[in-house]
Amino acid sequence: MAQPIVMEIPPRDPKRELLTRLEAAPAEHAAALLDSYELLQTLHESGLLALARGAVGAGTKIIDVASDVANTPESIRAIRNAMLLSKILGAIDPELLARVANAAEETFGSAKSLPQQPPGFFAALRMLAGSEMRSTIAWATAFMSRVIRLR
Repeated sequence: MAQPIVMEIPPRDPKRELLTRLEAAPAEHAAALLDSYELLQTLHESGLLALARGAVGAGTKIIDVASDVANTPESIRAIRNAMLLSKILGAIDPELLARVANAAEETFGSAKSLPQQPPGFFAALRMLAGSEMRSTIAWATAFMSRVIRLR
């Protein structure tokens, strides 16, 4: 009859394994250790290390103050408004915004060269009668009617 093979596995010593890895680490990771020492020194010289140590020490106090400030109705509205503004800016065609910027530069950039006297009544009517001005008025009217309708 066959005899079982006796297999003895030596007991594992996790502490010894960690110490072995720790002893080999400086040689294996010398460049990374030097970089991290240099980073620590730079953080220390700039005062950021002390700031981080103070922030960690103040921990919950900083979180309490920040949450109190963020929990005000003004902060909540500001966050919502920022999100809506980003949605609005994302919806604007970049070409249209470039045309608006160019028109603003042409109109307001040369404000010194504009005549000092405002246009007369009939000159203003002629300006309003132009096709571009009529389409601009139609666009502005449609926009404002949608804004008012949303109330």
